[in-house]
Amino acid sequence: MDMLETTRQAATLLFSGDTTLWGIVGVSFSVSLFAIGLVILPALLISFALAYWDIPGKWIVLSLVNTLQSVPTVVIGLLLYMLLSRAGPMGDWKMLFTQKAMILGQILIAMPILIAMMHAAFQNSDRRAWETAYTLGASIPRAMLTLMWEIRFPLLAAIITAFSRIITEVGCSMMVGGNILNYTRNIPTAIALETSKGAFAQGVALGMVLLILALTMNFFISYARGNGHLRTS
Repeated sequence: MDMLETTRQAATLLFSGDTTLWGIVGVSFSVSLFAIGLVILPALLISFALAYWDIPGKWIVLSLVNTLQSVPTVVIGLLLYMLLSRAGPMGDWKMLFTQKAMILGQILIAMPILIAMMHAAFQNSDRRAWETAYTLGASIPRAMLTLMWEIRFPLLAAIITAFSRIITEVGCSMMVGGNILNYTRNIPTAIALETSKGAFAQGVALGMVLLILALTMNFFISYARGNGHLRTS
């Protein structure tokens, strides 16, 4: 395999507007963005409650969250497959091998990551921001927004980390999505398929998309953090 030639072919596919390749990219981004959009608010509320409220059995919840972070995505996919298959308790929903099943799987993957990182951000926050806003008569949602603004960079880092995890995972998406072209085939499952067939050009092109995405997100948070420090200094 000539690496330079493969890279050239990948770049040609990427910038020529190949419909198959960009269709895969579209599926990947639409599924992952929808999943992360659904999970952000619940994760914020749960992590805030764990950090600021005296909840009985809180350590059990945190231990469970930390454990779930290390569960392989293929195990989550296997669990969902058993639940969503015809013989499973959720078989009547007919979600298996659909984008809805992929979204559900990615929610389960992203949730513990978001809760753990957001909980750490809330724990390390200055409680005076919350207490001051609440004492001055702000409603609970308004006081929460004030506190979240103070720790916006750690919260943003948590969202980016969770999004990066779900858009690059392959095990769960393969099991519950079925890798169906133009429907459930996303970037990671396409890379796995094309590499197994020896078609490296499309796999490299899709890998370039993920690399560009990672660089863009990291540049964005670094730029935002730098500007934030400049404004507050």
